[in-house]
Amino acid sequence: MRAVGVRERNGRPEVLQARRPEPGEGEVLVRIAAAGLNPLDWKIADGMLEDVVPYDFPLVMGVDFAGVIEGSGPQAHRFVTGEQVFGHVVSEPVGRGTYAEYVVVNETGSVAPTPLTLPLTAAAGAPTAGMAALGIMGSAALRSYRSLLIIGAAGGVGTFLTQLAAADGLRVVAATHGHDQARMASFGAALTVDARERPLEEAVREEYPAGVDALVDLTSHAREDFAAHAGLVRDGGVAVSTVDAASLDALHGRGIEGINFHLDPSAELLEGLVREIDSGRVAVPIEAEVPLDEAPGALARNRAGGARGKTVLLP
Repeated sequence: MRAVGVRERNGRPEVLQARRPEPGEGEVLVRIAAAGLNPLDWKIADGMLEDVVPYDFPLVMGVDFAGVIEGSGPQAHRFVTGEQVFGHVVSEPVGRGTYAEYVVVNETGSVAPTPLTLPLTAAAGAPTAGMAALGIMGSAALRSYRSLLIIGAAGGVGTFLTQLAAADGLRVVAATHGHDQARMASFGAALTVDARERPLEEAVREEYPAGVDALVDLTSHAREDFAAHAGLVRDGGVAVSTVDAASLDALHGRGIEGINFHLDPSAELLEGLVREIDSGRVAVPIEAEVPLDEAPGALARNRAGGARGKTVLLP
């Protein structure tokens, strides 16, 4: 089957010929209709998980998918042939990814029937970013606050999080690097700040002199950058990093709860995302549909930064 992956750690993504996988015990075979592209995909290919699980090369990239059940292994009874599903999968060993025509997944993993209101191509863009946004909302108890500053709001997780927070009544301040006012407003942002044109602190302090209730920083790897953004949170608020940049030292003495969020994918979280989508509270922001053969170029653009919404790959 056709697939996209790397032949070695830190290798250059390329179109490969891979063996079609066969489902084992408790597994299902999915014929992929679309695969979602995430920064996680190239980070894994670069060796992000090599100290946790073994790698198998050539490594087929990708974790998000949507498609149709084509077969089942022994003791797999949760889904039936022909059923439409979507989900998130990281194989062990790493290497059986979703940038391919087929993928095998354990039926007890983070896989679920697709939302009734979405085509398969859109569903493929939802799992990782949508589950992350839902998980952040829960881990930081964001529903109990009134204002939220999101750093990196224009990307996949940011657009899901903006919608979820706005639907729960939070006033969202979306920090971006580009002219995204109209786009972010369509997702529910009350204010969008292009940090290239106006100092973020100036814009936030104008709206919230004492600081916002909550911060979710999706992009700042340096602790000093996260600390600067956390300085815009009022005493007693909450500050969340998705890249392990939250430091208790930076928040000391202000009563701010610091959280380093890590996604724990699950069928339950995915089913919660389905409910959010089918209720109309969340739309899946697909920005580009790219043929699988053009995945290497799409990955290079994603690695360069500045992503807007989601890109999906079509086998």
